[in-house]
This record gives sequence, structure tokens and C-alpha cells, in this order.
Amino acid sequence: MNPDGLWEARLEVRCRDAASADRLYRVLAPESAREVPRARAALDAPTAETVVLRIEARDTGALRAAVQTFLGWVKLAEAAESAALPGP
Repeated sequence: MNPDGLWEARLEVRCRDAASADRLYRVLAPESAREVPRARAALDAPTAETVVLRIEARDTGALRAAVQTFLGWVKLAEAAESAALPGP
């Protein structure tokens, strides 16, 4: 819990390369900008092969829901990229 009384989570997603991190950032950016009841998300610009998403929520239930939602979008983006691009 942070000093403002909000619960927080930091998701750090490591991608296979900088281009992949940029694509993931562009996929998550519109979702992180949306207003969600009892939670808010901030997406840091990708650095090298990493994308960082910070989520704050009023309660643990809202934090859990937001984290699960974003992890679902990350998994979906990863699956789409794996289907579209050749292997490592």
C-alpha cells in the first residue's frame, strides 16, 4: 500500500527484442489510458526489451481484477505475435 492509501502493483514484461516491446507498448497504451472503476494504470515507455505497467487501486479486489485484465492482454499480444512472427 502506498502513502496515498492505494494498493499498487508493478508489472514488468520482458520481450524478445526492442521491436516486440514497442509493439506491446502500443497494444497496452489505449487500455492503460481508459478510466476503470476503483483502479488506474500508467504505462512507462519501453526501455530496451522491457515494458513496465504500474497499477493503483482502492482495494485488493480492484487491484486483482486490473492485474488479471492486463496480464490477459499481455498473453493475447504474445500469442498474436508468436503466430505472426517466426520463432526466436
